[in-house]
Amino acid sequence: MRTIVKGKNFEVPERTRRYAERRLKRLERLLDDRSDAIVELSVEHHRSAADSQIVQVTLVIDGRTLRSHAAALTHEAGVDTVVDKVERQAVDFKRKPRLRARPEAEKQILRRIADGTAEPTHERRVVKTKRFAIEPMFEEDAVAQMEELGHSFFIFVNAEDERINVLYRRQDGNYGLIEPIIGGEYTLDSAGNGRESSRRLNRAKAGAR
Repeated sequence: MRTIVKGKNFEVPERTRRYAERRLKRLERLLDDRSDAIVELSVEHHRSAADSQIVQVTLVIDGRTLRSHAAALTHEAGVDTVVDKVERQAVDFKRKPRLRARPEAEKQILRRIADGTAEPTHERRVVKTKRFAIEPMFEEDAVAQMEELGHSFFIFVNAEDERINVLYRRQDGNYGLIEPIIGGEYTLDSAGNGRESSRRLNRAKAGAR
């Protein structure tokens, strides 16, 4: 941290300069080599003697400016007070989560939104509803029907338990079966896929050939 001590319309005594630099060292644990601390001392004669010595400290941290001041009987006392104040500000600044820098493309979009020139966004919504009759059938029939339609999945009522099932084609060419259960758990087979009835699906595969 670089500390600069200067006086406003007067020469800062060396003793006061060294005192200010020593007290500002307290902040080095919070700052880094890129931070600047500027201490400006002044005297306001229109004030009472008890608060005529003015000390202002300005910290520049990562481009952000923190500033505080104090009035006291002596500049040394003012330094003590203002260092306590600015230290609390620096601690709060370090604890505050940093906002990520926005990419230029995002900034341009925000500018267009601000000046009203941005194109309206289109919310995705359901644009088509398809209804079809479902008749109970066995898995073999469901596979044959799906193959005939050329679909990658097929919804049907399983004739064995009268539940809605979803038949789908797997990447390996076999079939998978989804059996929805209200309040049930999603289970995995040994390959890490949704539960399916291998025996019945293999039978269905053979029946569709």
